[in-house]
Formats: sequence, C-alpha cells, structure tokens
Amino acid sequence: MNDEADIQESAETESPELDPKDERIKELESQVKTVTADFYNYRQRTTKERLETRKRAQEDVIISILPVLDNLDRALSAASSEDEAGIIKGVEMVKRQFVGVLETLGVSIIKAEGEKFDPALHDASGTEKVEDSSLDGKVIAEHLKGYRTKDRVLRPAQVIVGKK
Repeated sequence: MNDEADIQESAETESPELDPKDERIKELESQVKTVTADFYNYRQRTTKERLETRKRAQEDVIISILPVLDNLDRALSAASSEDEAGIIKGVEMVKRQFVGVLETLGVSIIKAEGEKFDPALHDASGTEKVEDSSLDGKVIAEHLKGYRTKDRVLRPAQVIVGKK
C-alpha cells in the first residue's frame, strides 16, 4: 500500500516533461510575439514622428510667409492714401520678398519664354504659327509661371509653343 501511495504522489508532483522540440517551439513562438509587438510599436512611433515632422515643416513655411502677408496688408492699406505708382511699387516689393522666401525654401522659377520647349518643364496650352524658323519648337509666350525644387517640378509653366 505504501508503494501505491508513493507512486500516486510522485505522479501528481511531477510536471510532465516537454519534448525539447516542443520547448524550442514555445521559445520561438514567444520570440515571434515579442518581435511582432516591437515592430508594431516601431511602425506606430515612426508614423507619429513622420506626421510631426511634416507638421513642423508646414509651420516653418507658414512662419516664413507671414511677413509677406503683413506687407500685402500694408500695401492694401496704403491703396487708399497713396497714388497708383506707390501702390505698384509696394506690391512689386512684396512680390520680390515672396520670391526671396521661395528661394530660401529651395524653390526656383522655371525659365520658359525663349527656351526650347521641354515637356518635363513646360505644359503647352497651345501652339502659334511663326514665320521665323529659329522660333520653331521654342516657347513664345508664358501664361503661367512654373516652379521647381532642385529635384522636382512643382508646377510646369503653361506656355504657347511656336510652330513653323
């Protein structure tokens, strides 16, 4: 009887031994869960950081443009008190300031008039017959200025192209 009780007691206290393969599987499953959670957290964090960086960049652009808006307000308030020449001069100064801000942001104006038509830089809104063969395939008029950064066209120039 004593032997029977000992056998039953030892069976209850001993946990069943896992096969080494099963132990390895459980270990690998745990690692997969950890890596998956870490990757999910990384992706969430980088998305949040990217949105925050974009927001800060937009704020920086807005801050650099605000003085131009202030000067436009001044030009409009001067419209009632000054002559036309003074108003035109003020608006031209604001335009130069605005172009300067764009240049500091890495934006440049695409040269168009007199240039050879380039579909990567120009958007032809039409053609016009020209007598001079040197104007064939060249931009003869610009309707809307184009802008680019160092490596990207932001907006192509809208142009009329000469055609012989």
